[in-house]
Amino acid sequence: MSRKAVSYLEKGELPLAREEATALYRAMVRARRFDERAVRLRRQGRLGVYPPHLGQEAAQVGLGLALEAGDWLVPSYRENALMLTVGVPIAQLLLLWRTHPAGWRFPPELPVLNPFIPIATQIPQAVGLALAARYQERPWVVATAIGDGGTSEGDFAEGLNFAAVFAAPVVILAQNNGYAISVPRERQMKNRYLAERAAGFGIPAAVVDGNDAVAVYLEAKRAVERARRGEGPTLIEALTYRLGPHTTSDDPRRYRDPKEEEEARAKDPIPRMRRALLERGWWDDEREAALLAELDAEFEAALAEADAVPPPRPEEIVEHVYAELGPDQQPVWAALRSGKSLEATWRER
Repeated sequence: MSRKAVSYLEKGELPLAREEATALYRAMVRARRFDERAVRLRRQGRLGVYPPHLGQEAAQVGLGLALEAGDWLVPSYRENALMLTVGVPIAQLLLLWRTHPAGWRFPPELPVLNPFIPIATQIPQAVGLALAARYQERPWVVATAIGDGGTSEGDFAEGLNFAAVFAAPVVILAQNNGYAISVPRERQMKNRYLAERAAGFGIPAAVVDGNDAVAVYLEAKRAVERARRGEGPTLIEALTYRLGPHTTSDDPRRYRDPKEEEEARAKDPIPRMRRALLERGWWDDEREAALLAELDAEFEAALAEADAVPPPRPEEIVEHVYAELGPDQQPVWAALRSGKSLEATWRER
């Protein structure tokens, strides 16, 4: 890990109260358990193509727990751990990755947008949502996340420039997991750190050990507090590693050295945090077993809930887009509902 990256666990430090530290660990284990089960469901044909977050739990959970009630999250597609941490129900995520319309409609009281699939488009959206807070005189902060490859997209640059100019209360987590699908960082950019890109927009940035949940959490708390004080955006680069494939349709053995993966697994954020807790007597095997049993029961209940949702009606694919169907959606909805062609529906109108 670079000497420039903020890290505590690497130095044997744990500057958190026991409650905060164990909350970080529990959330990471919960995210890992979900990820493992999701991959298994995909192999069973019970889930669509799924993007594992294996190895990136510390980065996502650290940001999620730094947010306060009412703060917004604008995730991309790999932020399942982050969405779980801020309260998105497991059953909802399972339906989402089954491409069921019921999975697209998050609970209205939950300040989380649907995951963005087009790369980097979540950045300007997050900035716009952050500025809405100011116009409405709301205290919320908006958090969003992006991968290293996404920082080369135009939407990333435009979003950061807009955030800087208008001092938007937004926190941007750049997860540098080493690869943009199959392209390593050194083939993507000349920058050694993604955080260097923030300087060109006048945005403060921090580089943290993304496998150290404590470092991410404390840096994210500072960024959230700064945004809430009206001091503008912050970019946090979390140096981590994607231990799994890009998606369940990817084979990383085609472009990664097995030795590189082996070295990365030695820095797995979950065993790293567990060791720190064990050393202080804040965790033990009994607590671990109880946690795993609790998480397995939670997942099974959520899976049963998702399985019980009936197949979608065809017209549901447009019902969630707007509060009221517009002139473009109405004929599509009517055609899907009636089973007639769109052309016939237009003629009847």
